[in-house]
Amino acid sequence: MAGLTDKAGGVTDDMQNKIEQAQQAWKESMLRQVETLRDSIREESPPTIAQRTGAEFNPDGVQFLYWNRLVNISWPGLQATMLPEEESVSTFDAAMLMYYLHTADGAPLADSWIGFRELPNGAFYAQAFQGYSGNRVARCYGDDPDRFHAAARVLDGWRLSALAEHAYAFRPLPRIRLAAVLWPGDDEFPTKASILFDAASHHYMTTDGLALLGAGLARRLEKARS
Repeated sequence: MAGLTDKAGGVTDDMQNKIEQAQQAWKESMLRQVETLRDSIREESPPTIAQRTGAEFNPDGVQFLYWNRLVNISWPGLQATMLPEEESVSTFDAAMLMYYLHTADGAPLADSWIGFRELPNGAFYAQAFQGYSGNRVARCYGDDPDRFHAAARVLDGWRLSALAEHAYAFRPLPRIRLAAVLWPGDDEFPTKASILFDAASHHYMTTDGLALLGAGLARRLEKARS
């Protein structure tokens, strides 16, 4: 496309500016959404929020584990920091945390697993979700389930032997559970993998948010490969 790349195929200054402008626009839009969520969350009391999200409430705010790291969300500012370093979280993570606090309704976990297409409005995006989640895990581990097991343990996953031979559950948030399942290939069938959800997950996160958590699990498994 004229004006977007130079003769060597590199990105031009004009294209770089457009990319930066798009990124800034996305960030500003996300920040506005986060502020709207904060306003809604503040309408409830911290003990009520803690009760329905599985968090602990103390004078500093609510605390819970997010991808196995302790996060504190102050009250009433609702600013999220990772403990003990008090490290600020990214705009993306702040949005995920606020959506969790906003969506959680305290429903019990279902202790049964469903695919993305079974989530509310998930059928339309199920194929795309499989492409950047389960297929990514399958490509990474191929016919090497031992490395898959090792990576799952690195991420504090726990075995789901009743679900499949190569299956682990993970808890990115107190009341959201995901599962990663690997079916190694053979001479007749290619390797397959899927990211599944506790059937009650939609009580704690929007379908879009669950897609992002599922993609995050696939990415973490890929990075944990040894």
